[in-house]
Amino acid sequence: MKKATILIALIISSITLFAQEQKKENTWKTLAKITFKQEYDELMGFDIDVPVFSQTVKDLEGQEVEVEGYIIPVEGYKQQSNFVFSAYPYIMCFFCGGAGPETVMEVNSDDKKLTYTSKPIVIKGVLKLNSGDINKLMYTLNDAVLVSTKK
Repeated sequence: MKKATILIALIISSITLFAQEQKKENTWKTLAKITFKQEYDELMGFDIDVPVFSQTVKDLEGQEVEVEGYIIPVEGYKQQSNFVFSAYPYIMCFFCGGAGPETVMEVNSDDKKLTYTSKPIVIKGVLKLNSGDINKLMYTLNDAVLVSTKK
């Protein structure tokens, strides 16, 4: 009986860990569930693409999410309190033409452990969606903290 209880506990733990890993790995895939519509922008004087978030993405707004990716520094390479975070390394990121705008997010953090690295990292923070300010990215991760550095 004791062995069966231990076995069941191990199975449940494994399923829980697998589900958590799947959730982390699928964050960028979930954030990609968007479409775009064209709207005329008075300030710019021409049509712009405005993101339309799926319900799945809308459900993440205000939630703490974990996401794996790469730091794209905005100012220098020291402690990063505000930076762009990309699903892809710098040479493949949205700003270099290798991906779409759904593959990057702005990050705001006071975590002193968040320093520039070219290696992938995992961070977590509170997700905010943006479809109205063309001067900002579609996604912002606030109060971000370092979870781990990948090798």
